[in-house]
Amino acid sequence: MINQVSEWMTGRRFLTFTTEDAAVRLELIHRVRGLEEAENYLKKLSVKLKTKYTYGAILNGCVREKSVQKAEAVMQEMREGGMTTSSFPYNILIILYSKTGDLDKIPPLVKEMERNGIDRDKYTLRNLAVASVAASDISGVERILKLTEENPELGLDWKLYAMAADAYLKIGSIGTALTMLMKLEKLMAFRKKKAVFNFLLSLYAKIGNKHELYRIWNLYKPSSESMETSYRCMIDSLTKLDDIEGAEKILEEWESKCTTMYDFRVLNGLLVAYCNGGLLEKAEAAIEKAVQGRTPYASTWHVMEKGYASTCGT
Repeated sequence: MINQVSEWMTGRRFLTFTTEDAAVRLELIHRVRGLEEAENYLKKLSVKLKTKYTYGAILNGCVREKSVQKAEAVMQEMREGGMTTSSFPYNILIILYSKTGDLDKIPPLVKEMERNGIDRDKYTLRNLAVASVAASDISGVERILKLTEENPELGLDWKLYAMAADAYLKIGSIGTALTMLMKLEKLMAFRKKKAVFNFLLSLYAKIGNKHELYRIWNLYKPSSESMETSYRCMIDSLTKLDDIEGAEKILEEWESKCTTMYDFRVLNGLLVAYCNGGLLEKAEAAIEKAVQGRTPYASTWHVMEKGYASTCGT
């Protein structure tokens, strides 16, 4: 497959093989053949094609492999080649250090950005927030939030509020976590942000606030397009709060709107709750109703299998 892509990309004389094309090819080589092969390909590229894009592709590969030593060597080559004039490579390294736990290496990296006059963008701030959460540094998260709130040009990022809420929740500061979620809600237009909507549902369930869970659902629930994921999230959230009756009503609501293919994953969340509660008869009845003219997913039978096994073991 790699060879076919390579031939298509390089074998057309009417196409100019750009550095962006080379970066894509590096990405493919890494995913299929590994990081070492991608590095070998980079070495063979012409000087013209060795840019921040191709080196950035290798850096991303180092992040996936969690290879700090290789990433730092690539970064040094980028410095020497004058390719560290934007936040792009620094953002990638911050992600890597957060993943590997090398959090002490992040402050010097930020200082280097400041010395070189490189502005932090929203991705830098988001990555620094991730690092602060990993270090249980709530004050660090608060500083980043304050910075973005006082400098609108940085672009308020809903994910910062999401990470802050999760961080506060982990230390038991539920009131402050709720404040973060309210700020998040005011910031975003949820009907166009399914990921944000689903995140709110999950966090309110985690907090155990059923009132807010239902409020968010009733305000922003999807009407028809791409609604399966959100209905699944709501059912899972309600079952975590032991609101089986509420989850049943949500399933019925979704089924009344389901005019195309029946997504059994929506039902699975309720089946798991039934099985965990020893309500196998209700689970069987739900499946019997759903399978009329349809073929259940293998995952649906797997849920039931675990339910039966659990019952036999008690």
